[in-house]
Amino acid sequence: MAEHDVDVLILGAGPYGLALAAYAGHLGLDYLLVGEPMAFWKANMPDGMYLRSASDWHLDPLGQDTIGAYTAEQGKTTRDVEPLSRSFYLDYAEWFQRRKQIEPLPELITRLDRTDGGFRATLTSGETIAARAAVLAMGFGSFSHVPADIASLLPPGSYGHTRDEVAFAGLNGQRCLIVGGRQSAYEWAALLHEAGAAEVHIVHRHPAPAFAVADWSWVGPLVDRMADDPGWYRRLPGAEQDAIGQRLYAEGRLKIEPWLQSRLQQDGITIWPNEHIVACERSPDGDLRVTLSDGDVVAVDRIILATGYKVDLNRLPLLANGNILPCLSMRNGFPVLDEHFQASVPGLFITSMPATQDFGPFFAFTIAARMSARVIGDELARIVD
Repeated sequence: MAEHDVDVLILGAGPYGLALAAYAGHLGLDYLLVGEPMAFWKANMPDGMYLRSASDWHLDPLGQDTIGAYTAEQGKTTRDVEPLSRSFYLDYAEWFQRRKQIEPLPELITRLDRTDGGFRATLTSGETIAARAAVLAMGFGSFSHVPADIASLLPPGSYGHTRDEVAFAGLNGQRCLIVGGRQSAYEWAALLHEAGAAEVHIVHRHPAPAFAVADWSWVGPLVDRMADDPGWYRRLPGAEQDAIGQRLYAEGRLKIEPWLQSRLQQDGITIWPNEHIVACERSPDGDLRVTLSDGDVVAVDRIILATGYKVDLNRLPLLANGNILPCLSMRNGFPVLDEHFQASVPGLFITSMPATQDFGPFFAFTIAARMSARVIGDELARIVD
């Protein structure tokens, strides 16, 4: 099979990959972006979903092709399009790709190997790509978290994760129970109800979150500090890192966007705060009879786990199939990265959610994509020069 040769291989064409590709093009780097653009957003997020971020969370490291610029081209203001819908953001990402003349190779990489000269990626077609440096910008699609203590209680085939439960039309007339109590759980509940689900139950261990506007204004300046000092977060004492994490948690996890409130105050939607599942069995008639911690029993047809994502690079197929994992320093399933996002394998850079341990919780959000692109891009320009 044929082999492509490039200086820089970018794996993943979501927000982090697109931002880096844009900056690599600006720097004149010989790069190849591989992946279906915004594939996770298209396949694993539902129609009708809205983003929690505002228009300032754009993708351009140069600050030119922003969401504001995109709306202005349409004769609108950012206020006209907020809250941002998934469909709007996908349109913006496509426009951004055109503006930056990014031409990804829309294929899947099945394995990544280290070679004497750098890296070799193998495509599903059997073709290979040789590169001096590689950047994993894979997002969190491989890291859906299904807590073992919950899964052990549920009959096989009775549940799915929000990552895969996005075709709500198929649940029309069904009774659904969602496990989880953050934004995604509540938004899935609203969308399920609006798609015709007969009943929707939300069960979570903590008190009900507040319907309040999240304050993200302090996040941007912290992320922007990385332009001149990429390692500032990693040098903080643990207590200060924890304080940032708790503040972000309070905004992102303890609040639900107020535009959801009226959509949830509907007959057929029941919220069970301070509860958890203690048993579940399938009755002879096919019902799932779910026993909650207060003794109530809820009969449903489908259980959906809104239990988030947990990084473990061992679960990333292209690494698991290759020869890199034994050489890769990890801690708690995360890669150990230097101040430029370079892993212990020279020439391998890792960003997006797997970078949160070393660079802060911001990297679970799109706001860090453009700063990540600048830091990695500048280092790539240095090492491949």
